[in-house]
Amino acid sequence: MNGKEGRVIGRIGPGLVGEVMIQVRGGAEAFYAHPVDPKEEIGVGEIVVVVEYHPPRTVYVARALI
Repeated sequence: MNGKEGRVIGRIGPGLVGEVMIQVRGGAEAFYAHPVDPKEEIGVGEIVVVVEYHPPRTVYVARALI
């Protein structure tokens, strides 16, 4: 899961549990998301990369460098 890219579908930020869609197992699934940098805000539609995965459905993400 680490290194996979996803798209933000629920704003991620301090004090918020955001949501991202990630391609897995031939489809896309939603995961709860937190920012790796606890002060960072990531808006809906932005592309992120998974830095840490906590099963079953939580990821820590950072903005993807495009």
